[in-house]
Amino acid sequence: MTKKWGITALLIFGVYALVMYIYIFHSGSGGIPATLKGTVADPDTFMTERELYLSGEYSKIRNFLFFVLTPFEWLIYFFILITGLSQLFERWLPLKNKWAIVKNAVYLFLLSFFLFIVLFPLDYYRYYLSKYYGISTQAFSSWMRDNLIDFWITLGETVLLVTVLYWLINKSTKRWWLHAWLLMIPFTIFLMFIQPVVIDPLYNDFYPLTNKELETKILEVAEQANIPTEHVYEVNMAEKTNALNAYVTGIGSNARIVLWDTTLSRLSESEILFIMAHEMGHYVEKHIYFGIAGYLLTTFVGLWLMAKIMPWIIARFGRVLKINRLNAIHSLPLFLLMSSFLLLLPVQYQITSLGIKKLEPITMQ
Repeated sequence: MTKKWGITALLIFGVYALVMYIYIFHSGSGGIPATLKGTVADPDTFMTERELYLSGEYSKIRNFLFFVLTPFEWLIYFFILITGLSQLFERWLPLKNKWAIVKNAVYLFLLSFFLFIVLFPLDYYRYYLSKYYGISTQAFSSWMRDNLIDFWITLGETVLLVTVLYWLINKSTKRWWLHAWLLMIPFTIFLMFIQPVVIDPLYNDFYPLTNKELETKILEVAEQANIPTEHVYEVNMAEKTNALNAYVTGIGSNARIVLWDTTLSRLSESEILFIMAHEMGHYVEKHIYFGIAGYLLTTFVGLWLMAKIMPWIIARFGRVLKINRLNAIHSLPLFLLMSSFLLLLPVQYQITSLGIKKLEPITMQ
């Protein structure tokens, strides 16, 4: 039975990947609307033939990977379940007398490390692509450092989230989803508050803008927008990418205006001020709070659906999926699979797979 399910899942994924490949690489021109031809929005007016070719090629590969990688992760979660690997992780060490958070930490380390190893070739391929097409300038050692920081930060977040989640499931098998959602509200706001000053600096160096004249002009605009900040921050991204970026992130007193050094070196002062005015407009219009509200609403619906569907799946297919009961941590891959599927809906802010992947903040980009 397990072999049959595994082969069926592989065939479904293979057909899906083939359809996406044909659709992305062999259908449609991918050009801009006819009404924009010859305007400043038309790449033909500012890119060479070689640049157009490379840009189109890179975009197709990126789009294909985007639409295939998430279903591939579902496939991995599925195989972790049907092969009994999840149960093996749970009983790997004799921790019956240990605290739940310790047992969860061991289980999640094994699961996260397994996913890290399996997905590493694809992550490296994406890194290779960005280097090959001149987007990334990051050395391999620096890229690996970011990946390892990612791993440990998200592991810590995941241990906390999963421990609370399964404690709630044990306490209330019917209402756990509502209690989990209520706790997600302060947790999400807390993450948004500490992200600019605690998490982001682990990946890059942030320092006050060295161009004080430009900083003064930006802060004058920020004052008009009532953005509570005394500095404009510059971040050293030139050693990692050729891309340009600027954003306003964080909430409350931890709100930050950030400029990449690539933007500072390649755009004029007037262009930078124009971009910053646009980014501050997002802050003034409260888009960050709308993003959080949209995420929380989607999470509410998603948790409710999982609370209804997961018990039925376990009752109907528990033997095949090697899941004995919902409140056992070896059921987590099913939770991750379902949450990843439900959170595939358009949302500005996602805590994908309960932190197995890096938490991305809402930034005004």
